[in-house]
Amino acid sequence: MRKLTLALALIFLAHLSTQAQQIKTQLVEYKEGSTTLEGYLAYDASKKGKLPAVLVVHEWNGISDYTKKRCDQLAKMGYVAFAADIYGKGVRPTTPEAMGAEAGKYKNNIPLLRQRVNAGLAQLKKQANVDASRVAAIGYCFGGTTVLELARSGADVAGVVSFHGGLGTPNPADAANIKAKVLVAHGAIDPFVPKAELDGFFKEMNDAKVDYQFNAYSGAVHAFTNPDAGSDISKGAAYNADADRRSWEDMKQFFAEIFRKKA
Repeated sequence: MRKLTLALALIFLAHLSTQAQQIKTQLVEYKEGSTTLEGYLAYDASKKGKLPAVLVVHEWNGISDYTKKRCDQLAKMGYVAFAADIYGKGVRPTTPEAMGAEAGKYKNNIPLLRQRVNAGLAQLKKQANVDASRVAAIGYCFGGTTVLELARSGADVAGVVSFHGGLGTPNPADAANIKAKVLVAHGAIDPFVPKAELDGFFKEMNDAKVDYQFNAYSGAVHAFTNPDAGSDISKGAAYNADADRRSWEDMKQFFAEIFRKKA
């Protein structure tokens, strides 16, 4: 009976905690040069003072419901989350061909990619409730590639997390600019990241003496965090619930380290 009473009390307290949160979301229009961008902001308005913040970079289809869901999750964890718009307001490709073409514009123009993601970072740091000294960036697939380029640009962030992103860069020497700690969450059998690219990444990070972690999840291919990727690993991109859960927990541990306040 006591165990049942305790369990009911814990459920009630958890419910009260959830109810006490005030998750606010909004679209935020901003500029990079002459290009209008539209990001997505999420935070818990019940939390007072300056909060740690996370920049979130979308997959190759642009900001989507999936991107927003990740921002909402982060907001519930106590972070100010902002989804950066790399493509531009209203640019949301819907076919694989269009997605590939749009992503290719930025993968083939690294300076532009870095400008767009840094514009998103600047917009996040402008928020009145953000502690600009405790900011990280995460990204998925195309976004994973992007946050690594954010780090290589020398951006002032505490850490970056790449989920199943591309690891190569045309400018590996730029790793010398990295100030952030780096976490890579990688599908162990991802066919879209060849061994040469993996080897190049390790060499790049080691040569620049970057503080990095690389976690590979068994049985996982590309896009392993997104349920919309389906379950057919023969296509090279598929959801993997275990890898999704484990990588999210690894990210939380990483954040606990990089956002720890010094005594």
